[in-house]
Amino acid sequence: MTIRDFVDTYFHHFNAGEVRKAAQSLAQFLSDGGKIFLTLAGAMSTARLGKVLAPMINSGYIAGISCTGANLEEDVFLLAANSHYQSIEDWRSLSADDDADLLEKKLNRVTDVCIPEDQAIRAIEKAIFSLWQEYSTAQQSALPHEFFYQMLLNNQLIIDGNPDDSWVLAAAKHNLPLFVPGWEDSTLGNIFASHVIQSDIDPSVVKSGIHYMTELAKWYESQTTQLAFFQIGGGIAGDFPICVVPMLNQDLQRQVPLWSWFCQISEANPSYGGYSGAPPNEKITWGKLAKETPKFVIESDATIVAPLIFAYLLE
Repeated sequence: MTIRDFVDTYFHHFNAGEVRKAAQSLAQFLSDGGKIFLTLAGAMSTARLGKVLAPMINSGYIAGISCTGANLEEDVFLLAANSHYQSIEDWRSLSADDDADLLEKKLNRVTDVCIPEDQAIRAIEKAIFSLWQEYSTAQQSALPHEFFYQMLLNNQLIIDGNPDDSWVLAAAKHNLPLFVPGWEDSTLGNIFASHVIQSDIDPSVVKSGIHYMTELAKWYESQTTQLAFFQIGGGIAGDFPICVVPMLNQDLQRQVPLWSWFCQISEANPSYGGYSGAPPNEKITWGKLAKETPKFVIESDATIVAPLIFAYLLE
């Protein structure tokens, strides 16, 4: 039984039913010529979403991606140090002493997996620092993801993982539009700040979120196909790009279409005041979605649901 047959046969009601309806609707949307604008929050790269996201990119289904700085770098961490990652059994039983031991071993834990400091983080720092230096000396600047694209395409990084499982490498090969708001909040963003302080790197070398928004506005206005807004999690990765539509229509007084399709995978509850849990109808009031826009909210674990939906689309 294929993934598509499995979902169509057994997923009927509640969140399972919403998964099936969203997958079927999105499959039809793509068949009609639309494309997906994907937003990635949470630790989806460390959860190895790249295994199914890279094929989605290579298939031409993804028009652009907005992601946290963590998702950008953690996909490349895996690419650089896959064999050095350590899985943690029964992670819920870890004590503070156990986590302190992991710190001593330079293993940065993300729930049940540890990112190796030296083989992943410091290896990327070494490769990307030379680019930052070159740009600083030449008084040039680039967006955060453009440094990653250069590093990967110029073979400046020793590869330890499977290149086919890296969504950032696939994106780089296709020169996929990427938007990384709040990059300064990431590990490499922190490292960049440290080099600004101690290495005479000009802070303007790495462009900011305002540059990303202006690039996003130009990109959105240039689109000729309908765009599905597929949001994994919440936070800045989703909030930032969805706002480009009301910014263009209301602040710049231009006329661009609203997002044509919407789905959010999130466990957040809007009654707690979390924007991550804002239901789609609330977005109508902000000029982001139309009342006719197909809308789906799947209140479940994105590490389970997203691979299912993407595998459904790829069959």
